[in-house]
This record gives sequence, C-alpha cells and structure tokens, in this order.
Amino acid sequence: MQTPSSDPRSDTDPVTVRPFHFRGLFLTAVALRLETSEMDETFYERLDAALAQAPQILDDAPIVLDFALVPDMNVPGKIRDLIDRLFERGLLVFGAQNATDVQLSTVRGYGIIPIKVGRETALPSAKSKAKPAKKTPEAPPKSNMIVTAPVRSGQMVVAEHGDLTIVGSVASGAEIVAAGNIHVYGTLRGRAIAGAHGDESARIFCQSQQAELLAIAGLYKTSETIEPELRKRSVQVFLEGDNLCVEAFQ
Repeated sequence: MQTPSSDPRSDTDPVTVRPFHFRGLFLTAVALRLETSEMDETFYERLDAALAQAPQILDDAPIVLDFALVPDMNVPGKIRDLIDRLFERGLLVFGAQNATDVQLSTVRGYGIIPIKVGRETALPSAKSKAKPAKKTPEAPPKSNMIVTAPVRSGQMVVAEHGDLTIVGSVASGAEIVAAGNIHVYGTLRGRAIAGAHGDESARIFCQSQQAELLAIAGLYKTSETIEPELRKRSVQVFLEGDNLCVEAFQ
C-alpha cells in the first residue's frame, strides 16, 4: 500500500501560473477645466490658440475634463459635440471629474470614466445626522528621494511619497515628479512636476531655470509662458491661489 505524500499536489498536477496581477500606476494627467458652458466658435478658436502655443505638452497626454464650474452644461448634444471636437484635435480625453449625472452618463458613451479627487470631497451638511466617525486610512509614510546623478533625456524620476532632490542637472526631454517639493542643484531643462497628488504648498527650486514645463498641483507653465528674464536664473516656483508664480532669488 502506497503511503500518501505530504505534498497536496500530485506529480500529475499541472503547474499553475498566475495569468495576471494588479499593480499601482503613477499617472500624470492634464485637467481641462471648463469655465464656460457656451461652446461657440470663439471657444474653439481660443482652444486652438492654446494648443498651438504649447503643442508638445499635450502631445499624447491623458486628459481629464473638469465640469466643476459648468454644472448647468446639461444638454447631452452639446457635451457630445465638445468631446467630438476634442478628439478631432487629437486630445486623449479619458476621464471626467466633478460631473453631474447628466454629464457623466453622456461621457460614458465615449468610454470616459469618472475620476474622483480626494480633496474635492464635499463636506457633510450641518443638518444631517451625526454618524460615527470612520477611521481614516493612514497616509503612507513620507519618503524623500535623492538622486546624485544627472537625469538624462527620456528618463522619468518619481518621488511618489515625498520630496525629490536632484544633485545635478535635468536634461531636455527628461521628467521629474514629486508628491512634495523638488530641488534641482543644477540646470533644469526638462519637465518638473511638484505636488503631484494635489499638494498646493509644494514648491520647485532650481539653480538655473531653463525648463520645458513647471507644474504644481496641476497648474503649469511652459517655456513659452515663463518670463524670458527668468531664464538661466536661480528660481523658486510656488502657487498663489490659482496662479503659478516663478520668482528669481535675489
């Protein structure tokens, strides 16, 4: 009589291989915030002018439509026309945020998904019944990153949970991203994106500003819109309200 094996799998069992697995993905998207529900030809002329001013920034960039300021834009035909025209311009619209039920049901017909931004969650009404406080998930520990080599063209460096310090230069075509502040002890020629998770207090510091793009918490400036006198200067970049400020050190 054969003794049973301690291994629950027999020699004839097939080897199982996991066919897939989920992984977190850090994605930098551009929000297109609609500030008028009048989508006339003037609107599209101004859009085309903005696209012509900085075509490299939106080339193949994922776009999120922000409906926060246009809750009255509730005609499905008008919304569909907007999306069709954005697609005609090569804009890769994949998400919508702050959308009403009508807006959301319309964009879903294009495969556009709702995007939720945590800091825009509505506060509870004062009249509503008090509910037991839910335990807030702990924020991930802050983890700063220091890179002691130049960042070459085509490279992307991400500090997802803290500040990013580059001891060296950042080449044209490179991208550096941080949840917190960015410090560049050298020339910044590529793209720098601080406050990537929405931290409006984040700042960017560099010794020689020659950037293609500077962004904090979703607001950005391109090389074409940064004052020429700030080129090759030591600067700090910060937010004041809805304005992205680039200021030279004295």
